[in-house]
Amino acid sequence: MVTTYTDLIRYRELFGSLWRRDLESKYRGSLLGVLWVLIPPLVLMGVYLFVFHYMWRTTQVSYYPLYLLAGLAPWVFFATSVQAGAGAMVNAAPLIRKTRFPRQLTAFAVVGTNLITFGVMVAILFVLCLVFIPASRDVAWLSLPIAVLIGFLTAGLVLAVATLNVLFRDVEPFVGSLLLPWFFLTPVIWDESFFPGHETLQEILYWANPLTPPIEAFRNPLWAGTTPGLGNVLYLVVAAALSLAFGAWVFSRVDDRIAVEL
Repeated sequence: MVTTYTDLIRYRELFGSLWRRDLESKYRGSLLGVLWVLIPPLVLMGVYLFVFHYMWRTTQVSYYPLYLLAGLAPWVFFATSVQAGAGAMVNAAPLIRKTRFPRQLTAFAVVGTNLITFGVMVAILFVLCLVFIPASRDVAWLSLPIAVLIGFLTAGLVLAVATLNVLFRDVEPFVGSLLLPWFFLTPVIWDESFFPGHETLQEILYWANPLTPPIEAFRNPLWAGTTPGLGNVLYLVVAAALSLAFGAWVFSRVDDRIAVEL
C-alpha cells in the first residue's frame, strides 16, 4: 500500500501534467482566473461575519474575523477537495480506459489544485495574525506543520471517496449532501460559548468530529497565540495516518477493477 503514495514521486512528471490540466480546466475561460481561489472563501467570511457577529451578535469572540478565517481556511480546503475529488476518477474515465498509469494520481491532482487556495489563505491569515495579534508572533509558525497534516488527512479521504465512487456512483452526491451539516457541526463560525451549560454536548461535538481537533490545532497558534493542544495534535496525527492507510487500502482493493467499472 506504500506504493500508492510513493508513486507520486516515481511519476511526478505525470502528476504535474494532471495537476496543471486540473488547474487549467478549473479556471479556463474565467475573467478573474486564479483570483477565484480567494473570492469564495472571502465572500463566505463576509457573510458569516455579518450574520453571526454584527446582525445576530451571537458571539463575543475577540478578533472574530481572524477566528472565522482560521476556521474557514482548513475547512474550505478539506470540503472542496473531498467534493471535487469524489468524481476525480470518473471524470478521468477516458484517460484511464486509454492507458495504464497510477490512477490515484487523478485524485491527488485535485488535492494539489485546492492546496493553492489553502496556501494563499494561510499566507494571508499568517500576515494578518502577525499584525493584529501580537501574541501569535512567536508561535504562528506552528500552524504550518499542522496545515501539512491536514493535507495528509484530506488526501487519504479523497483517495478513498474517489475510488469508492467508481464502484458506487451514489458516493459523490452523498458526500455533497454530507458536507453542509458537517460544516455547521464544526467550530468554524461558532465556539464553545454557543452551548453554555452543555459540557457533555461540547465534548461529543469536539471529539466525534474528525475535523474539530485539527481546526483547533491550526487555529490556536494563529488566533489564540498559544501552542496547539497536545491532545489535538495527537488526534490529528492519528487521524491523518488512519486516513492515508484507509485510502491506500480501499484503492489497493479496487485498483484492478477501476478501468472495467469505468
